Amino acid sequence: MDLKSLIREVPDFPKPGILFRDITTLLQNEQGLRYTIDRLTQAFSDQAIDYVAGIESRGFIFGAPLAYKLGAGFVPIRKAGKLCAEVHTVEYALEYGTDRLEIHKDAIHTGGRVLIVDDLIATGGTAAAAAQLITLCGGDLVSYAFIIELQDLGGRKNLPDVPIKVLVEY
Repeated sequence: MDLKSLIREVPDFPKPGILFRDITTLLQNEQGLRYTIDRLTQAFSDQAIDYVAGIESRGFIFGAPLAYKLGAGFVPIRKAGKLCAEVHTVEYALEYGTDRLEIHKDAIHTGGRVLIVDDLIATGGTAAAAAQLITLCGGDLVSYAFIIELQDLGGRKNLPDVPIKVLVEY
């Protein structure tokens, strides 16, 4: 299946000069969504994943069903201030400024094997921060999964040296 054909391109969003890759059209397509989850499941079915950590918010969309299919737990990695119990926090750089991600301190057991999932990797800042959170919890990051990679932005070079699964490259 050609997943790229199911991803809408929105010029000048969220600001002029940006070509936004909108996955809502992929999500609306039942065959495309099923194919996406099935491809990710196949890629990790032999990895003994304990937890799938989804990065807010689109990582939740793919991460939860993937965790279910893999027989793993799902762990949300959230923007600051959204979790109700004790958290680990990591600050990371944005194009202009910084942001923070958080995870519950008790989200992952020591040595738990973790797959981080998000819809897209661009510069890698968010995904790298998520990896730091996994480490703070005592987890073992085994891989990343992204639906889309914007290769020109070089995000891979900012990530830990673990396997990365990408379904669509731009």
